[in-house]
Amino acid sequence: MHEEALLRDLRSQLVMLAAREHASRISRAEIWVGALSHVQEAQLRSAWPRLVAGTPAVGAVLDVRTSAAADDPQAQAVILRSISVEGP
Repeated sequence: MHEEALLRDLRSQLVMLAAREHASRISRAEIWVGALSHVQEAQLRSAWPRLVAGTPAVGAVLDVRTSAAADDPQAQAVILRSISVEGP
């Protein structure tokens, strides 16, 4: 399933960035959703608790930016734009 693969990749990025930043917790994540990604904001919000379970992002605020530009080179992507972390 394309959507699940995108979300698993997103989770991997969250875990990797938290480790790189020596963060004990991710408090906020901003995600950009391309117009052709087949991931809807409601679907992402629904999956978010399951997606971040067992990661430093448990309880993190999810900020979703969606694109309507089908001609964007990244229109099929879900991109982690930024995270806010809390120290060790």
